[in-house]
Amino acid sequence: MHARDHATTAARGSDLARQIVLLSAVSFMLIAAVIGAGAFGNTAVEDQQGGALDTDGSYLAPAGPAFSIWSVIYLGLIAYAVWQALPRQRASERQRRMGWPIAVTMVLNGLWLVAARFGTLFLTVVVIVLLLIALGWAFRTAVLTRDPRGGAVDSVLIDGVTGLHLGWVTLATVANTAAWLTTIVPPAWENAASAIGVAVLVVVALIGLAIAWRSDWRVAPALALAWGLSWLAVERLTGSPTSTPIAIVAIVVALLVLLPPAAISGLRLIRPSVD
Repeated sequence: MHARDHATTAARGSDLARQIVLLSAVSFMLIAAVIGAGAFGNTAVEDQQGGALDTDGSYLAPAGPAFSIWSVIYLGLIAYAVWQALPRQRASERQRRMGWPIAVTMVLNGLWLVAARFGTLFLTVVVIVLLLIALGWAFRTAVLTRDPRGGAVDSVLIDGVTGLHLGWVTLATVANTAAWLTTIVPPAWENAASAIGVAVLVVVALIGLAIAWRSDWRVAPALALAWGLSWLAVERLTGSPTSTPIAIVAIVVALLVLLPPAAISGLRLIRPSVD
């Protein structure tokens, strides 16, 4: 009995530590986001790194309105952090599986903003790739631990927010890497920029479909990915640099990654047994 009591106490301590770490992680992320937005007299993210991260930094950068999705993601992560801190969530088995991966994504999210402000463009690529890997881990864990009886709040704050985060960072990784490569490759490569951009978007399509397939056709990552691709198309048609081929392929890829999971999600609403 003594050993059992000791194990129970240890589990409670670990659960409480997880909740505290998550609240600390979201606080760090928000402080980094406020600084990254240009508060306190700092340079905004798009103006850092010599403007390489702005909408005209590469052929694969989306238009400015695309980044408004961060508001949805941040609000979702804040809501999740508060919700998971409730006493009734402390010993939840799903929270035990999900809490740590989501905390890692929050920290890496904040570290990217720190890297953009104080580091190099290459460092931002390294951090965003690590963030993408962590989000893949978190979202896969969310799919594996999902309980259909978990309720709407559980579904939205874990599956929905993590899925949106993953989908958006998938495209952001492409844009970030393209921005870095644009600063180091010979200027002559710009002649092949449209062809390279189209090839990269084909890979994005395959990645988007792979995420949907491996997540049992969850729609949240596809929504974020299609959102970003749509604004990428807008920027290539109306902004600089201009590329009609990239814009057209971006629209096609957006539809390709969104329609299958959207259709299956629609069927699940009509016939829940499809899940």
